Amino acid sequence: MVKLNRIYTRTGDDGTTGLGDGQRRPKFDSRVAAYGEVDELNCVIGLARIVTSDATARDLITIDAALSRAQNDLFDLGADLCFPPPTGGEEGLRATPAQVEGLEREIDALNAHLSPLRSFVLPGGSRAAAALHQARAVCRRAERAIVALAATEKVGEPVLAYINRLSDYLFVAARYANERGEKDILWIPGAHRGVGGTSTSEKAS
Repeated sequence: MVKLNRIYTRTGDDGTTGLGDGQRRPKFDSRVAAYGEVDELNCVIGLARIVTSDATARDLITIDAALSRAQNDLFDLGADLCFPPPTGGEEGLRATPAQVEGLEREIDALNAHLSPLRSFVLPGGSRAAAALHQARAVCRRAERAIVALAATEKVGEPVLAYINRLSDYLFVAARYANERGEKDILWIPGAHRGVGGTSTSEKAS
């Protein structure tokens, strides 16, 4: 059980922070950066949930329940990343394959209602879809930070799989929030390549 009696400790005033195993690392350390990105992702999902949790549409209620579970899972991922795997065993709280499998079931359940894409999707449409696309982009950034960490230090496979699968879920959820893909805004390659930058009002003057 986590118990926080004091918010400031002054121990980080020298530019370092403590990992779960007691190590002190610089705050720019790749492991600290990785779980920091996961924290930001959780915040962005929290913002998306302002829309989804206030909805009465069944589609958004379904998404909100999954986002609630994902927020809790992301704290597990942060705890996992904060505690470097020791050579003697997997101590600390760890992400599990079951969490990855749960996301895959969520993806399959939503994707079954969506028509195949004919082009890439532009972020937007409904407020919920736009917020979910933003979360997806932040999720990809968090994934890049975790992959960079994994290039130099050990990272559990479920962590890498989960963060990859979560971005897939957020993409599918964004489409689902756009009236099950009916209101998706599709990219039209090269649509404005031959169009000048002068506005109608500028031409008139």
